[in-house]
Amino acid sequence: MNGNTKLNELAKLIRYYSLVSTTEAGSGHPSSSLSAADLMAGLMFGGAFRFDPDHPEHPNNDRLIFSKGHASPLFYSLWAAAGKVTEQELMTLRKFGSPLEGHPTTAFRYTEASTGSLGQGLAIGLGMALNAKFIDKLPYRTYVLLGDSEMSEGSQWEAMEIAAYYRLDNLTGIIDVNRLGQRGETMYGHDLSVYEKRVSSFGWETIVIDGHSMTEILGAYEKAFSTEGRPVMIIARTVKGKGVSFIEDENGWHGRALKKEELGRALEELGQVDTSIRGEIRRPDDLQPEKQEPRKLAEISYTAESPVATRRAYGNALARIFPRFQDMVVLDAEVSNSTFSEIFKEKYPDRFFEMFIAEQNMVGAALGLSRRGKIPFVSTFAAFLTRAFDQIRMAQYSDANIKFCGSHAGVSIGEDGSSQMGLEDIAMFRALLGSVVLYPSDAVSTEKLVEDAARRQGIVYIRTTRGSTPVIYERDEKFPVGGSKVLRESDEDTVAVIGAGITLHEALAAYEELKSQGIFIRVIDLYSIKPLDRKTLKQAAKVTKAMITVEDHFAEGGIGEAVRSEMADVDIPIHSLAVRKMPKSGKPNELLDYEEISKDAIVRKARELSQGG
Repeated sequence: MNGNTKLNELAKLIRYYSLVSTTEAGSGHPSSSLSAADLMAGLMFGGAFRFDPDHPEHPNNDRLIFSKGHASPLFYSLWAAAGKVTEQELMTLRKFGSPLEGHPTTAFRYTEASTGSLGQGLAIGLGMALNAKFIDKLPYRTYVLLGDSEMSEGSQWEAMEIAAYYRLDNLTGIIDVNRLGQRGETMYGHDLSVYEKRVSSFGWETIVIDGHSMTEILGAYEKAFSTEGRPVMIIARTVKGKGVSFIEDENGWHGRALKKEELGRALEELGQVDTSIRGEIRRPDDLQPEKQEPRKLAEISYTAESPVATRRAYGNALARIFPRFQDMVVLDAEVSNSTFSEIFKEKYPDRFFEMFIAEQNMVGAALGLSRRGKIPFVSTFAAFLTRAFDQIRMAQYSDANIKFCGSHAGVSIGEDGSSQMGLEDIAMFRALLGSVVLYPSDAVSTEKLVEDAARRQGIVYIRTTRGSTPVIYERDEKFPVGGSKVLRESDEDTVAVIGAGITLHEALAAYEELKSQGIFIRVIDLYSIKPLDRKTLKQAAKVTKAMITVEDHFAEGGIGEAVRSEMADVDIPIHSLAVRKMPKSGKPNELLDYEEISKDAIVRKARELSQGG
């Protein structure tokens, strides 16, 4: 059996597996899997792809991402054809407890990143390619299978322009142009010239092929391998449902498994299938990235006499902790002189990636870097992270280890106006499973929390403030995640005021004014919003008659709701001062007053509650 003949037989086997597994499941996307079967058989078993199946964690393995995640039956069938999934295991597709889920997740050991929300795979692949070329300096390559429908997503084009900017010739995309989407023809159908023109205009090498000709497929991978200085996009004309005549190029079969009688007809058309044949994958060179030993950290140095913006302390912290956490990498969306990640860039330019104003791609690339063992710190204005929430949401399903920093949060940014005010970010990050949400109030707490974020596995969000704030903590103070700080307390406290970030300083000012009137309040710095310090809050509830939460954030999903949720079983009134009016431009103090989250608003509410019986 010659090489192409064996590859065609493997493609037939993969089609067989895709059909029988989806029929057994009673659902799935066999037609989308059939169209790309030749492309993927040629890639994995034709000599281009290098991977050690016994060690999927090997750092020099090539990477394969199914951006069109609904073609998961094809993905699992590939590994069955490689001898790493049994036919019996394939029959568990989409069943509860099976790692072979409806769209690929990291529960399956060969999945690079969980996919299924279209338009994200190329950005993830870009992150992996950045890691190979600039950080690990290894020759592995990253391949991304794309669907033609998802090429309407703007995130694809964000990824393409950045990949060209960084000259990632180790990144290859493969567009499966099968003409049909979920409800009918795609935007350009089988007009491959449109894809070629657009992709090439972004600086990519384009290769147009018949996606069912093994000779052309292998030639495309060979050309991609030899291309230097630019990423490569293989644009393949395919037929949806290829191999089964009654569903080939027919609308209405997307996401529909064949019934048993239809499966019988389909298998007759496929003809004899050699279920014993197995494909061989070339092994990668056994290369490892260079590792540096962690070094001692420099001391934190701030004084109470000099206010510092927490966003600047964030930048200082990144540069300070890198010697200890040398898997760190920092990404910013062209605002590094505002988020102050530029401090890190100036000291460690090889570990900083400018991602420009393309936040969705930035988050996707961070996920790719995370999946290759790096610790990405991603920063931009808090408001602009909201546009990348789908990428952030999907990252949680890939066990991502990403640290996000949103600066310029809240109405306290002032004159820039409502479009720049992150007022939804706490709610957004609280909603993620297992996430940590931190909101430091001064430079010392910022430094300590950034360091803890680097040490902690998972998604961490750090909210920073635009304006300078007083340094209120000593440099040896500890800030455990899940903790809080009681900054003012007495036996006469009538109300507990809970703030974070800018509102903590308003609460401290309110304390002084109320104290002069003979009213004492307990002031709590809730620097860890998720998880919350339930113990300290319950203790405060025992000795006060009410609680006031104060936040520079919309009421929905913010600190007030977090506290009320945690204290639902405690019999104490909890009052929320939050942003409840449409913000506008103005000076920070004007806006804090307008939204009733300022010192004066706290004084009024605390006095009312203290005098109310």
